[in-house]
Amino acid sequence: MADISQQLQEQVLQARASGEKLNIVGGGSKTFMGREPSPGAGTLDMSGHTGIVDYHPVELVMTVRAGTPLVDIEAALAEQGQALHFEPPHFGAGSTIGGTLACNLSGPARPWAGSVRDQVLGIRLINGKGEHLRFGGEVMKNVAGYDVSRLQAGALGTLGVITEISLKVMPSPAASLTLVQDMAIDEVLHYMNSRAAEPKPITAACWVDGKVYLRLSGAKTAVEATAEKWSGDVMKDGQAFWRSVQDMQHEFFAEKDAPLWRFSVGSTADNPGLEGDWFIDWAGSQRWFRGAGELSDMETQARAAGGQVNLFRGGDRTGEVMHSQPNALKTIQRRVKSSFDPDGIFNPGRLYSWM
Repeated sequence: MADISQQLQEQVLQARASGEKLNIVGGGSKTFMGREPSPGAGTLDMSGHTGIVDYHPVELVMTVRAGTPLVDIEAALAEQGQALHFEPPHFGAGSTIGGTLACNLSGPARPWAGSVRDQVLGIRLINGKGEHLRFGGEVMKNVAGYDVSRLQAGALGTLGVITEISLKVMPSPAASLTLVQDMAIDEVLHYMNSRAAEPKPITAACWVDGKVYLRLSGAKTAVEATAEKWSGDVMKDGQAFWRSVQDMQHEFFAEKDAPLWRFSVGSTADNPGLEGDWFIDWAGSQRWFRGAGELSDMETQARAAGGQVNLFRGGDRTGEVMHSQPNALKTIQRRVKSSFDPDGIFNPGRLYSWM
């Protein structure tokens, strides 16, 4: 455990004084996300800023330093029979909670348990002026005006250096099992959404390689009763399967250099008409496509399905990788960026080339 916030603050102040840019790095497991890091920028290393600051199991609240590895957080929670219900993906042993929030990453339970953004109660942040600020707190209803804490979700570190995060945690489910059965892709969207609409303990639903997987978690009686009623075989290694989905270690994601597109669309929308391999998650709201293509063409497909798309991994990362924004939204984003980081110190061009 170490608190190096003062050192981080001093480095930001020095960078501002000298006109230096800074790439924020924690465990280094998510460097493939966003556009390529600026080659001329220095490195602000968060890996030494670790430790659980405060943990109240009865209150279901934990405060941690941003460089704390997820494995350390989950181990501490497991001792109390608790967990991070948004199931953060581990892209490596060094995956940190700060990077998880900055990249807005959540696992298979996202539609039912909420995202990392939904679990954040408050943060501490070093802005581009070198000020160490606190936003939010350790209770749910504590925000007036802009919710700065949740604004960091998906900002890829462009708004400041997250130093501490207060999170809501939850009890681990008493029982869990997975049902699996064969199903064609043109049938599975209706099926998953129909199941998700039922008042049953479903906590994950995905489709890959011609099979649909449904996870049931909660009270043992409710899980077993639902499994008896619904079709599908009980999967022997269900926990390992969902762990592979959560950490993107499933064989679908094995080709690290192949372009991997993430579609965030309406759960019931028809699947985009693209020839290639698909992995459908979140009962249809998140769809992964593996194959070459142009961002502009993918955006057309995504808009038709009521959502957005980004080049999540692989492909050309010197150009834009995020869904393009209308001019009005660009103006707002630039103003927010300027408010937090007036000199453009943090992760220049990482999210968009224009920010």
